[in-house]
Amino acid sequence: MSLRKISIILTVALLTIITLPALAQDLLAKQAPVDRRMKMVDTLALRPVMDNEEARLTVNALYEDWNNKYAHRITELPDSFRINLKRFCMPTESRVVTSNFGARWGRAHKGIDLKVYIGDTIRAAFSGKVRMVKYEAAGYGKYVVIRHQNGLETIYGHMSEWLVKEDEVVKAGQPIGLGGNTGRSTGSHLHFETRLCGVALNPALMFDFRNQDVVDDYYMFRKDRYEEESVVANQLRGKVGGGGYVASDVRGETMLGGRAVEPKKKNEESKNTEIRYHKVAAGETLYSIAKRRKVTVDELCKMNHLTRDIKVRPGQLLRYS
Repeated sequence: MSLRKISIILTVALLTIITLPALAQDLLAKQAPVDRRMKMVDTLALRPVMDNEEARLTVNALYEDWNNKYAHRITELPDSFRINLKRFCMPTESRVVTSNFGARWGRAHKGIDLKVYIGDTIRAAFSGKVRMVKYEAAGYGKYVVIRHQNGLETIYGHMSEWLVKEDEVVKAGQPIGLGGNTGRSTGSHLHFETRLCGVALNPALMFDFRNQDVVDDYYMFRKDRYEEESVVANQLRGKVGGGGYVASDVRGETMLGGRAVEPKKKNEESKNTEIRYHKVAAGETLYSIAKRRKVTVDELCKMNHLTRDIKVRPGQLLRYS
């Protein structure tokens, strides 16, 4: 072999040795985005599975059994527990709270009452599984109990019709019944309860019905302070004012979740900012209501999105301030 050929072969070999690492690095660099995308796809695919498994373990840790015989049975509460309020649905479109959680008529009222009419749609607040569909003449009337993946159980009472069955899996927002006046009830309304380990928690700790929203993505339950927070929640998001249906944003003189709350106002400015409702009686018209409430018919129509020629019905709620 000539010297020239040997020189050419050596040069090619040397160039090959030098360029191979660079080519390998280029291949790795091109592969890295692919690996990241594949990892992202795997994560997105596994996330729902992981969330469902976490929810299942959470519920199993809180509740020992699955029973269709009792509406609620108190078991041991954790010292603290974070309740996931994401992926929620308001159980009713009603913004009117007619009765707060707490002491009422010499006994404990374990939920919030919301003004609904017979036939109004009632929906599941969160996804979960229906544990009970029962009738209780001296209490809840026609009611539904749902156990949710976030650890809560919700109870919907006094309905006129059921739209689900026991052991049925439901999604948040799915219709579960119709508003009614069954059981121990003095008028059509929804009695709504939120319970943790059978213990009734004030729904106003988590739900803001006037704004049709939850208070946050999570509610941190603490055994040593939830009763105090419940009182404040009534002042912030419950029924306020002396009689009638009032929906003003009244604030109490205390702390909620470590956040300072403004003191309750009692001046004329506060009265003027209250949102007040009139419950229509038989025989009343827009004109008679406007005269009684000292507003014009046009103002009534504007606040309630009505036309002047509409006929109001008994029991209807009309905003007048």
